[in-house]
Formats: sequence, structure tokens, C-alpha cells
Amino acid sequence: MQNVIDALPSRISLILALAAACAGIAAALAAWLLGKGLSSMPREDRSYKDPPPLGFRLAWWPIRCLSHAIVPMLESRPVAPRIAAMRARLCQAGLDYSLDPAQFVAARLVSGMAVAAIAWWIAASLSQARNLGEGAGLANCLKAALPGFLCGWAYPGLWLRDRLAVRRRDVLKSLPFYLDIITLCVEAGLNMQGAMQQAVAKGPPGMLRAEFQRVQRDIRAGRARADALREMADRLNEAGVRNFVSAVIQAERMGMNLGPVLRAQADQRRAERFMRAEKLAMEAPVKMLLPLIAFIFPCTFVVLFFPIVMKFLHSGF
Repeated sequence: MQNVIDALPSRISLILALAAACAGIAAALAAWLLGKGLSSMPREDRSYKDPPPLGFRLAWWPIRCLSHAIVPMLESRPVAPRIAAMRARLCQAGLDYSLDPAQFVAARLVSGMAVAAIAWWIAASLSQARNLGEGAGLANCLKAALPGFLCGWAYPGLWLRDRLAVRRRDVLKSLPFYLDIITLCVEAGLNMQGAMQQAVAKGPPGMLRAEFQRVQRDIRAGRARADALREMADRLNEAGVRNFVSAVIQAERMGMNLGPVLRAQADQRRAERFMRAEKLAMEAPVKMLLPLIAFIFPCTFVVLFFPIVMKFLHSGF
């Protein structure tokens, strides 16, 4: 018995050494597999691409690795139409030279996993503070992690929708001004390309200025001006821009003077902007009705009737 007790520390040391060796081997194997996966991932040539948005840059390595892993699944036939629609939305948001659909889907997965991990940690901390059992704590963590993953998955989609809305408002706001500059330059004797250069140089910064710069870059690269303008109309996906591009292309084909055509387009876009402003002004009272009924009127009634009620109560009623 005494011999067993004396040999116990050496056995414990041997077990600890074996456990440490197994842990080291497992960590080395995991590092080897990770390095092999990273080395097999092809390098992305971003010399001609724009930098991704800030939120994507903060988690770019996980997004890049995960996008490389899910590319075969996204190229399957059932998912291909949805990926094409997502590529069109990224193009309309001005992100076609920043992100591809696989990277956007990977960003949604990374965002979902990050929010799920935060929700899991919060639920585990609350369960530990309440001294719940292991089974109840695990159930609470799972209940918190699933909604957290769904919220994280939905956030990049909401961000893309808001970016599209902001881009659309900016284009509709600045389009008449750019058309006025182009019209003045064409009427002064410049051609269409020179007029677009002056509009880019003198116009306010914004989405439309970036699109005209891209049109000029495509023309300098050798693309036909009509094709470059059509691609701009497809990217922006706005009726006013499509009408402007169609009118310019048709006038050039028929040999018409561009000045009156551009002047008519500028007047029409300005009238459309004025009508949109009138529509929003007429919608404002209807949108204010619910806050008035739900919040302002009850507070007003409380302020008005509280002294009267108190006076009645003190007078004996």
C-alpha cells in the first residue's frame, strides 16, 4: 500500500505529461490543417478593385476564407438565380468592384456567428448569475444564440437595402444639376465626352459623380460610349437615368443636336423632382397622424384634465 502511495505522484506527472503532449499534438495538427487550408486558398487580385466597406475590412480574413469554402455551393444550379440577383444588387449599390456574392454571403454568416456568440455569452453569464442548472443554462444559451444568429444574418441585408435607398435618393437629387451642366457645356460647343468631364470636375461629390467617372474610365479603356452609358443605366436602375441615356443614344444615332434634347431631359427631371417633393409634403400629415393620436394627444389631455380632476376631488365630488 505504501509503495502505491509513493508511486502516485510519478503516475500523476506521467498522466499530465501525456495529456499535455496530446494537447500539443492536437494544436499542431489544427495549425497544420489551418495553414494547409490557407495555402490552398488562391490569392485575390485586388489591384483593380475598390476597398471593401469598413465593417467588411474588420473581418476580412474570416470572410475571405469562408467565401472560398462556400463558392462550390453557390455555383450550384438551384442557387444560381439568387446569386445572380445578389450580384445585380451589389452592382446597383456600387459594390461590384468591392465584393462578390460569395463574400457577401460569407459576411452574413460571419456576422450571424459573431452575434450568436455574443448572445450565448450573455445568456451564459445570466444563467451563472441566477445559479441555474447545467441543462437550463444550456437551453437558455441555445434560445439566445438562435435569434442572435438570425439578427446577425439579417443585418448585412438591411445595410445593403439602406445603401441602395441612400444611393437612389442621391442620384435623384443630383441628376437635374448634372444634366444642366452637361447641357450648358454641349450648347457652348463641347462634345458629349467633354461635357461629362466638365460635369465631373464642377459637379458636387456623390454617387452620380462616381458613375460618370466610371463611364469616362470605360470610354478611355476602349468601350463604346453608348455601351458605357447603358451599363451606367443598368447599374443605377433608375427611370430618369434610363430616359436620359436612351435620349442621348437616339439623338446621336439620328444626327440630332444634343442641346435641345438635353435641355428637355433636364427640365423633365427637375419637374419630376418637384412632383416628388410635393408628394412627400402631402404624405407628411398622414404620417404624423399616428404619433399625434398615440403620443401627443394623450399627453395633452393629461396636462389639461389633471388640474380639473384634482380640483373636483378636493371639492368633494
